[in-house]
Amino acid sequence: MEPIELSGAGLTPLTAVALGQRRTPVRLGEVARKRMADSAAAVTEIARHQPVYGRTTGVGANRDVLTTDPEHGTRLLASHSTTGTTPYPRDVVRLGLLIRVNQLAAGGSGLAPEVAEAIVTLLNEDDLPDLHRGGAIGTGDLGPLAELGLALGDVIDGTSALPLLSSNAITLAECCLAYVEASTLINVVPLVGALSHVAMRGNAEVYDVRVHEARPQPGQVRVATRMRGLLAGLPLAAARIQDPFGLRAFAQVLGPAVDHVDALGNALRIDINASAENPLVAGGTVLHNGNWHAMPIALALDSLRLSLHSVATLSTSRVANLVDPDFTGLSRFLASGAEASSGVMMIEYVAHDALSAVRSTAQPATLGTATLSRGAEHHASFAPQAAVLTTQLLDALREVLACELVTAVRAIRLAGITPDDLAPASIGPWLADALVALPPALADRSLRDDLEIARGLMTQWGDRQVEHPAEAG
Repeated sequence: MEPIELSGAGLTPLTAVALGQRRTPVRLGEVARKRMADSAAAVTEIARHQPVYGRTTGVGANRDVLTTDPEHGTRLLASHSTTGTTPYPRDVVRLGLLIRVNQLAAGGSGLAPEVAEAIVTLLNEDDLPDLHRGGAIGTGDLGPLAELGLALGDVIDGTSALPLLSSNAITLAECCLAYVEASTLINVVPLVGALSHVAMRGNAEVYDVRVHEARPQPGQVRVATRMRGLLAGLPLAAARIQDPFGLRAFAQVLGPAVDHVDALGNALRIDINASAENPLVAGGTVLHNGNWHAMPIALALDSLRLSLHSVATLSTSRVANLVDPDFTGLSRFLASGAEASSGVMMIEYVAHDALSAVRSTAQPATLGTATLSRGAEHHASFAPQAAVLTTQLLDALREVLACELVTAVRAIRLAGITPDDLAPASIGPWLADALVALPPALADRSLRDDLEIARGLMTQWGDRQVEHPAEAG
């Protein structure tokens, strides 16, 4: 397989994730190699005439302590490799190393090209170092990148350790993976919602183009367009003049999540291609700066999680409507068989258990505060923590949606609706998929396996339906 060139430009979150997951060979471009060599030569000359943070000085509150110790960088890596004991998953490490090479290729770090090439060798040989969580709070992944520096050995000389640490590359890797998962899941929500619409014979007026031209919020407009595509020509008469919020406000609640996942993708695209180095080597000078601060990423993650909490809440409201005969005309809890059967009664409990997990992980990580290093560093974005919370929330949201999918399909079965009954609406083939995948037995039984099947089915649907508008910029 021909290696993909990393040049410090043009990498998107989706492409980065695909390169990492496929273990595609990569290489440092020649232009990037020269850019790094020029930057390394420039900072060496500059350091002869003026202090350069981390190179001729200590770090943090030791920024005012000058040093000529040739082993300063070695000691810096050793001390900063203090982390917790939980390792990062290998896919996060692989993607993080790829992102760091791409950032270094953008120039500005002062690191020699041999450093980037050594990381490329680790990637291509799948010889990944063990990197650990702990110590990263959104001001640079200091601990794990120090571990990477130690793994690189002599290619990092005693004066150039700090530039390797001046990055949030490992955090960005987790964020890129979460972005792809969020994009995928958000694009599945309309399929699940459309099946609930069928089961409850919803009123499709809520997706009329005139409604959304009257309030053209971008994400809302896109969701309404998608729903019109799924439900256009649906031959089932609406059961109500006005539906409950779970159907009536579907586009208005999912729309902001669409907008926020786009915003996250755009923020990530900037940072994985950025020369966000401190100090930044710019021509014949160095510029000490705060580009290590991950606040744009942290805020994008927090906003996305808050919007997804509302998506999950509205999903549980549709589950509540689906088990209510007043909205379906079917039996209580969609039960079948003997009197007083419970049907999907427990599905609601599972959904609200998962919703509780969504709620707890939706709390904004950026509300945290930190004062460190004798007051020299008194703010942090907590982007790494936001990334972990986002991954956890997405897993819980998938469980909520699985509950809705199982319930909606059961209601459609009980109503005797078939995919052919839905033609020409394009939701029909998706219903056919679900009817084949989910067990048809309606007597009281454990629905655990059904939920697991629904989770897997949504993964398959997501692979076929995902859109990534932020990739186009």
